[in-house]
Amino acid sequence: MSATHPVLRIVRDVLAIYWELVRIIIPIAVLARALTEVGAIEAVAPYLSGLMGTFGLPPELAIAWLTGLLVGIWAGVTVVFTVLPPGALTEADMTVFAALILFAHALPVEQRIIQKAGPGIIATTAIRLVGGMLFALILHRIFVATGWLATPIEPIWLPDGEPAGWFAFVVGLGQTLLSMFVILFALTFAIEGLKHVGAMAYVDRALSPLFRLIGIGREAASFTTIGMLLGVAFGGGLLIREARRGNIPPRQIFLSCVFMGLAHGIIEDTIVVVAAGADLVSVLFGRIVFAGVATALIGLSLAATSDATFYRRLFRVRPSAGEANS
Repeated sequence: MSATHPVLRIVRDVLAIYWELVRIIIPIAVLARALTEVGAIEAVAPYLSGLMGTFGLPPELAIAWLTGLLVGIWAGVTVVFTVLPPGALTEADMTVFAALILFAHALPVEQRIIQKAGPGIIATTAIRLVGGMLFALILHRIFVATGWLATPIEPIWLPDGEPAGWFAFVVGLGQTLLSMFVILFALTFAIEGLKHVGAMAYVDRALSPLFRLIGIGREAASFTTIGMLLGVAFGGGLLIREARRGNIPPRQIFLSCVFMGLAHGIIEDTIVVVAAGADLVSVLFGRIVFAGVATALIGLSLAATSDATFYRRLFRVRPSAGEANS
């Protein structure tokens, strides 16, 4: 019986994390779909069209940006090719647009997950939005000054469009939730297995120099790595569990979520935007470097922030005295 107890505990933990994610994702995804169906995005987009010029982008891309912010990267890229033909965009245009939606997309779902781990939703949402716009502006200025990536895009993939109708939406959401459960289950068992054989210690030591540079300690490194590679749902979901156990100091949770917010899902998301015509070096390596520098600067500011200010403005849960070491 004792041999099976750890397995049962892991299964219970996975089910608890998954149920927490399902409770967040389903209602917010349905709300986002409903807003899309009633034309809320189309109604707001014209007010942001002028902002696109700041990044050297056509005003038509405002609706694609808003779609990405609300629904996700796949939806945002799909809208790009419904409002403009591929020949109307340069590689620089697509790279700058990709920067905007890579940093901030599916915000209602992802930010709610981050909030559940403890960080304040207003602060972390602002960091993602401002970070994305600043990175996009930097890329735009570089491309204008150098003339890089001025050729029209030649996408190797063009989206077929979002599923039409609520039935297709429900089927797609169900498939997403099922795949999320399988991946979350496998990830949790893999982490526990690596801990059991001592391999996680080697992974943590290998990553700790990189994360130490940006202010993230060893205790949060593995979860930050998962979020960076696979996305906020997985890294944030695991952080929710560790936060509730009090295993990671609140300031480390905040910095981990900041970095994940700026650089997450770098495998799938990068493939999507590069296939649509964005520059790989800019959206992968440039994004990681920018996220690291931004997180380090925020970490320095955080070190000078009092506990009273931190828990009032940046973190929604104050730990007990025994957990307050950060």
